[in-house]
Amino acid sequence: FLAALFVAMADAAAPVVDSIDKLHGPSNFASLAAASWNVFRYVGDYLHLAGIAVLLGTIAKNKSVAGISRSTQILYFLVFITRYLDLFDHSQTAYLVFFKLTYIGTSIAVLVLFWQLDKTYNRNIDTCNLTVIIVPCAIMALILTNEYSALETLWTFSEFMEGFAMVPQYIFCYRERVGNRDWGTSLYVVLLGGYRVFYALNWIYKKFVMPQYSDIQSWIGGIIEIMFFLDFLNYRFTGNSVLRSWVLTVDTKINEVADKIELNVLGTASRMDRIETEGGEMRRRRKAAEEQPMEDV
Repeated sequence: FLAALFVAMADAAAPVVDSIDKLHGPSNFASLAAASWNVFRYVGDYLHLAGIAVLLGTIAKNKSVAGISRSTQILYFLVFITRYLDLFDHSQTAYLVFFKLTYIGTSIAVLVLFWQLDKTYNRNIDTCNLTVIIVPCAIMALILTNEYSALETLWTFSEFMEGFAMVPQYIFCYRERVGNRDWGTSLYVVLLGGYRVFYALNWIYKKFVMPQYSDIQSWIGGIIEIMFFLDFLNYRFTGNSVLRSWVLTVDTKINEVADKIELNVLGTASRMDRIETEGGEMRRRRKAAEEQPMEDV
């Protein structure tokens, strides 16, 4: 009886360990929160907000979605709705609520604009296959999530997917002819990339202040996105790129495989002709029936 009593007293005296404690150590939540609100995080947030404003302003000015990848906008919509489910889970500061609702609302608004301005959409060079981004990110989320709950798994999924969200836009820009480029689109890309760079500085600062701080999922997604962003900047300003040729080659091969699968499964697959653009070889769909000989009757 006395042994059971001592065990009960010890359990009662032990600090409660929640998911935050498991990641960052007990009793460090207040310190982590204080370190999280740093200048790098604020600059990153406002660069992100500015990027969205530039995107909407560019669409409004041109009355067109030309030069913008719809695939990237779809990925960002998925990122926001899977990451910010915590809006329904617990109370948060007005700052966080404002930004989260703004990101969700503007991502929906952009997709609506794509629907309204569909005739101006350059779908022939928006060639990135979203399946090859979404499926691996979902698998990685299931493997590397810290907790097998819906909120935590979806949050992890959004962190991985954000690392690739701008890839369709980069592919779009790689394939776009020089004369068709709009400064608004380029500024949007730079602001979104800058946002991730400052968030990386925010993570470095938190790691310096709190050595036990760890957020592997965010770090992986951030490193991937910054790598693509810096290579894209190098391409835009110097004409040189380490990843451009590889990205376009992989994108073309993936679409070729997708066409073969479509043909085998549906039997009426579209055929894609290769046409030459500044971005290299790309393909344009047209019905296979157009080139099929007429049958005798």
